Parts: sequence; C-alpha cells; structure tokens
Amino acid sequence: MSKAGLKGQLKGLKKVVQKVIHGRIMRTDIPAGMAMAGPPLGPMLGQRGLNIAAFCKDFNEKTKDYKEGIPLPARVTINADRTYELQINKPPVSYYVKQAAGITRGAMNQREEVAGKITLKHVYEIAALKKTDPFLRFRSMEDMCKMVIGVARNCGVQVVRTLDPKEYGEFLEARKEVVARQLEELKELKESKMLRA
Repeated sequence: MSKAGLKGQLKGLKKVVQKVIHGRIMRTDIPAGMAMAGPPLGPMLGQRGLNIAAFCKDFNEKTKDYKEGIPLPARVTINADRTYELQINKPPVSYYVKQAAGITRGAMNQREEVAGKITLKHVYEIAALKKTDPFLRFRSMEDMCKMVIGVARNCGVQVVRTLDPKEYGEFLEARKEVVARQLEELKELKESKMLRA
C-alpha cells in the first residue's frame, strides 16, 4: 500500500477518536481539612473540569470540625455546567476500629497475629455511627455489626466480650515492639529492592 493510502486511513481513524468523558460521580477519600490542588486530588478534579481551588476551599471549610487528617470518603456529583454536589461521609470503618483498638496500623498477617482487640460494645457503637451514612442507613443494625466485625478481622483486630484495661495495656506495649520490628523489615526490603534496580 502506498504512503498516500496510509495517510488517508490515518486521517479517517483520527476522526473516529472522541474526547474521553469521565463519569459524573467521583468517589475518593480525602483527609479532613487537607484538600490541596496537588496530586492525587488536583488531577482528578482537573480531568472533570472542576475549579480545583474552589473545591479544596469548600471541602476544607465543610470538614473544619473534624480532626485534621482523618480520612473522609467523599462523593462528588459533577453537573454539566461544571458545578458539583459534595457529599462527605463518616470516616471508614477501619479508621474507627483502629481508634477503638488504640492502634495505628493493622496486622501484616491477619491469620497469625493480633494487632489489637475491641469489645462488642465498640462494634455496636461503630455500627451505629456508620449507619448514619446515607448509603448505609437502610441496612439493619445486625448487618452493620457483622460488617464491622469483618473489617476488624481484616485489620487483625480481635472482637472480645470483655477487655481488662491493664492486660490490654501490656498487650499494646508488647505489640509496639512487634510493629517496630515489622517496619524495620519493610524498610530493609525496600532498600534491597532499590539496590537491585
């Protein structure tokens, strides 16, 4: 085939390619009071044609009552005229589970180690908090409690009937050493991968 024939086919293909249209709904977790124009939030908003500075200011204003840095699931519905509706939900269940257990990170291997413990009362309170989210309000309290227990298992947090504060304090102190050792192992693993590259 001649060059002229190929050029003609390429021009025809260029006409077929259309502009990418992103979805009307954007879901993301944004730290409370810390929305910034930089990545990853800025590019996500820019792709959808939203005013990034105005969105960040609006989000930070709406989340000023939360402790700074708490991850908040946000749902942004984007209208055709580049306006948006912002719905901010309560923090994820995993955040509440870790807070109730008094830990900052879950277990690396959930089947073999226990990162923390929470009581059934914690489970119920977390379920009641999350039930106020619009997309969860129609679920039964039993379903919500089962969901919280499942998330706790995934984090390596054990659900118990009662918890002795003194014993649990000793457990958390011992756990700090395990976490420090795991972080050191992860750091060494990253360094060894960097050296190989």
